[in-house]
Amino acid sequence: MDLVTELSPLLAAEAAAEASGTGVDAADLEQAVWLRLLEQQPSASAVPARWVRTAVRAEARRARRLRRQESPYAGAPAADPGPGPELAALTAERRRILHAAVGRTPGNCPRLLTALLSPKDPTYREIAGELDISQGSLGPMRSRCLGCLRRMLAAEVAAPERGGKER
Repeated sequence: MDLVTELSPLLAAEAAAEASGTGVDAADLEQAVWLRLLEQQPSASAVPARWVRTAVRAEARRARRLRRQESPYAGAPAADPGPGPELAALTAERRRILHAAVGRTPGNCPRLLTALLSPKDPTYREIAGELDISQGSLGPMRSRCLGCLRRMLAAEVAAPERGGKER
């Protein structure tokens, strides 16, 4: 008879009996004993039923000991309350700077970039219709406008000197 087939009912019964006092799920206790069996591989002379009972009790003692050592945090918040006012202020400032820079871009770029930044998230077809340009020229135009915007914003931010020092 296979060892797993032979020991499964006994292990399930022993784990269910011991689990109630440990605060551990019986299935977790069973898994711990199966793992112990694989790690230790008891000698052939050991009586399997006796070994299972001993292993289940040992794992239950270990679980009780760990449970006594662990203590929940009484005053810790359950979750982060969310972004604070500092983050909201920084986000608003970045958005204001971006929209100001978009307004300074040349040609049709302000209209295109404003459409791309729209919260309605329009499609290329809708943007092309709104700007009265072909949909095929929208990609190259977007690329030029974003490059221009990138250069404008990079010029406003102080670049670090060689060696990592700020100017």
